[in-house]
Amino acid sequence: MNILKKTPIMVALLMLGSATILPMSVLRAGPGPGLEVPVTYYKLANGLKVVLSPDKSAPIIGVGVYYNIGFRIEPRNRTGFAHLFEHMMFQGSQNLGKMEFIQLVQKNGGILNGSTRFDFTNYFEVMPAHKLETALWAEADRMRGLKIDQANLTNQQGVVKNEVKVNVLNQPYGGFPWLDMPQYANTNWYNAHNFYGDLADLDSAKLEDVNSFFKTYYAPNNAVLVVVGDFEVADGKKWVDQYFSSIPAATLPPKPDISEPAQTAEKRAHKEDKLANKPAIAVAYKMPERNTPEWYAMGLIDQILLQGQDSRLFQAIVQEKGYAGNVSGGINYLGSMFNYQGPMFWMSDLIHDAKTSPDAILTEYDKAADYVKTQVTQADINTALVKMRSFLYDQIGSQYGIGKIDLLASFAMFDDDPARINGLEAAFAKVTPELIKKTAKEYLDAKNRTVLIVDPKATN
Repeated sequence: MNILKKTPIMVALLMLGSATILPMSVLRAGPGPGLEVPVTYYKLANGLKVVLSPDKSAPIIGVGVYYNIGFRIEPRNRTGFAHLFEHMMFQGSQNLGKMEFIQLVQKNGGILNGSTRFDFTNYFEVMPAHKLETALWAEADRMRGLKIDQANLTNQQGVVKNEVKVNVLNQPYGGFPWLDMPQYANTNWYNAHNFYGDLADLDSAKLEDVNSFFKTYYAPNNAVLVVVGDFEVADGKKWVDQYFSSIPAATLPPKPDISEPAQTAEKRAHKEDKLANKPAIAVAYKMPERNTPEWYAMGLIDQILLQGQDSRLFQAIVQEKGYAGNVSGGINYLGSMFNYQGPMFWMSDLIHDAKTSPDAILTEYDKAADYVKTQVTQADINTALVKMRSFLYDQIGSQYGIGKIDLLASFAMFDDDPARINGLEAAFAKVTPELIKKTAKEYLDAKNRTVLIVDPKATN
């Protein structure tokens, strides 16, 4: 959804400019660098995971509810259903009519939104600090009982179909490569189907499908609730218990197998684009398993090769060869390397002139990969660590608290340990040149990549 609007909170925050101002509460006391984000973590009897992280630096609070259901495990023949259901969550609940949740937040000077990702669907609102109880009551109200009727379903089917047409079907490079690459690179249906949704599948969704989906996945034992900002932990616990503890748990179905087989040969695919007037290329390498030493190493390889204008790929492809005006990408196009669980790519893409061949561009990728396989130094790692640290601090100290909510919710949902946020810098600092070289040799091999080429077909 896109329901953000300027409010007193947003205007005040925007006046601060783009700089990230970290409150003292996230700086570690004592010697050595590192984060110290306050984390109170517990679970209700109904299975709801609760994370409370107070921060007195501004009189605002942020509330996030993350449900452990995303694109990957939506029903077969219902592609796009997880995203469709995200829209349904704004159509009213037991005590709030259609769109009244949005009005409640905005009339109190707040902002809100929701999104669907690979492995979760999330909802958040940022409001003045004295409205925390209101935000918790509203989120509990729609977790307890959503208003589901045919009129709302039909309306939102139309909204989502229009979104697909506007953002993908009628745009040059629409869906490239975030939506396209999984369909070419993966083999398991759960990872390889059209996440945005085929129009026929969206049309075929029935009211009983929506009811079943809600009762199955939108339950407290499949969710994480995060509260950040200016509040007292005791108050947070009191209101969470008051509004959420009586919501019944659901019987969750077994998680499907979302694993991918090892890739043994390079994949190449072409996609015709009738609206594009220049060719484009995306290159994706399958990632190591999350939380392994190699996964942390890939996080730093991403910084060395791709992030920023000092990265080796930007310098080679843009500055030296002039093949493109930019090269962008990273780990997880729909978030960060921290907020997913399951197969993932390290991916990048660029639009280039027709006179430049895909093989010429891939040669620069191979050169960059060879560098980290054989020549990477501790100085390279030190620079990457600074860039990674900057990213982490930006996530935690900006976006009105939304970035902090995302990290805490992801670590609670996928690792049962939101306090992992405070150990990230130390984990990256353990990466050595030897580990970088080992990881690059294994994962930046041509046989582990998929190359997707856009063939422009626009008529001028």
